[in-house]
Amino acid sequence: MNSISQTLWPQIEPLLLQVRSPSQYLGGELNTITKDHNSVAVKIALCFSDTYHIGMSHWGMQVLYGIINNHKSALAERAFTPQIDMENLLRKNNIPLFTLETHTPLNQFDIVAFSLQYELSYTNVLNMLSLAGIPLLSKERSDNTPLVIAGGPCVFNPEPLADFIDIFVIGDGEERIVDIIEAIKQVKSTNTLSRKELVRHLARSIPSLYAPSLYGLDYNDNGTIREIRPLFDDLPLKITKATVENLDEAYYPTSPIVPYGEVIHSRINLEIMRGCPHLCKFCISGVIKSPLRFRSVSKLTFLAEEIYKKTGYDEISLLSLSSSDYPDIDELILRLTSRFKSKRVGLSLPSLRVDENLFKLPEVLNAVRKSGLTMAPEAGTERLREIISKNIQNEDLYQAVRAAYKNGWRLVKLYFMIGLPTETADDLKAIADIVHQASGIGREFFSSRGNINVTISPFVPKPHTLFQWAGMDNIETLRQKQEFLGKLLRGGARSIRAKFHLPERSYLESVFSRGDRRLGRLLLLAHQQGCRLDAWDEFFDFTRWLKAFKEMDDNFDPDFYALRKRELSEILPWDIIEAGLPVTP
Repeated sequence: MNSISQTLWPQIEPLLLQVRSPSQYLGGELNTITKDHNSVAVKIALCFSDTYHIGMSHWGMQVLYGIINNHKSALAERAFTPQIDMENLLRKNNIPLFTLETHTPLNQFDIVAFSLQYELSYTNVLNMLSLAGIPLLSKERSDNTPLVIAGGPCVFNPEPLADFIDIFVIGDGEERIVDIIEAIKQVKSTNTLSRKELVRHLARSIPSLYAPSLYGLDYNDNGTIREIRPLFDDLPLKITKATVENLDEAYYPTSPIVPYGEVIHSRINLEIMRGCPHLCKFCISGVIKSPLRFRSVSKLTFLAEEIYKKTGYDEISLLSLSSSDYPDIDELILRLTSRFKSKRVGLSLPSLRVDENLFKLPEVLNAVRKSGLTMAPEAGTERLREIISKNIQNEDLYQAVRAAYKNGWRLVKLYFMIGLPTETADDLKAIADIVHQASGIGREFFSSRGNINVTISPFVPKPHTLFQWAGMDNIETLRQKQEFLGKLLRGGARSIRAKFHLPERSYLESVFSRGDRRLGRLLLLAHQQGCRLDAWDEFFDFTRWLKAFKEMDDNFDPDFYALRKRELSEILPWDIIEAGLPVTP
């Protein structure tokens, strides 16, 4: 691990005239922190496994960036997946992937830390390591290679990336990053541990860290797991997630980096709560973000004012799984709007649950920016919603739509899933009925039907949920359901816009969501086929994945991971992880 920064800027600058959106490779944005590499003991490259356009809108990265750079013995710099044009130029000119703050190669850092938000970003992780000149397989890395760690929601099933990641951080990363810094600092001061010894030292001394190389898996003849076992007696049998106990006392960045160019969200982000009181059977977010915790209104108001001073953003977004479940939502909205209305700062509520709490806010909601109100009924019938624990009544949904139109919204966004357990044709038809009726309510307030954007996604079984044992519809069945719904929805073409997720992409998501470490070989083969940026429609190529499937062993069957219904007695790949809530069928 080197201690001297080696800037690549003289080699990078001439390339910027040849790429789209060159500002994403510049660095130096407002509120960026740049430290001297020689003045700190531990250097961390925070890597987001997607492009700058996506990653700079992710609040968790800003939190870790601030915590690390506030530590006197550490620094954090950012790196993102480059766009294809920049990737090609980097490879052509033999320039390694770099950080934005000092344009230092990733292989010059002590830690390369990935944020894993989506299973279809796994190929981006391998591509970034390849561009950085870091061996993809952890077993092939030398003592002078950075420690590769990962966190985020996807690490609650870490096994598909077990061959590539040295250590997974399970749970709230801000609870463990300082412990990791202090441990690395101490080890570097003595310089007595090899890479393998360092991994073991961290895994046994710091809670919530999982080092897959220190655990063995045995398999049954049918391909299921017989046992997950630590290879040393001083390692935990289960990895318990890290949890921030008090959100008011937790670190919160009041000087977030302001991007030069366009990103998905340029706004003041206020995380008002973590967790969800409803725990729908399909939702992993409510489980991994448990227990339910809130920030106080006074703290949130203070944070909003401080961030506004440092950014000048004209929008405040309330971050949570369900904003209407925040107990003081009306007081918070009133206080924020009274403070920021004169500054012409709007307020957005990206996530609202359809229940009585939503109807308590008609006057308050008048102050909210009317970009679009988002609600997620998930299923078309009350019967199926009851099964998935999404207990929303149709009449409540229509009242919510009516309240939205009445208070000035011209667009309502609805989210549904198809392929849920016990789903019937009547459940699918009910989705179209709800969308048409919701659009028709607009005639009560406008001269035409109300605008509805409906997103329909295939159900993907997720670890640590009550549906983790369920099967998934195959690709052909999902296509048929999409065609059936598409015909039903086209009757309101002018006011209704429907978006369907690609069944092939959801299929892959299911493969990796419930996969084990044998999928490491599949990821390597997909990487060799050129798979990357698979979450982007223009780059996703399922034929490359089909080629990778064929190159696997003869007995490999992706349906074994994606479609198969699990037995309740089966040992699951993620059973090594304690998510915090018991999961019983």
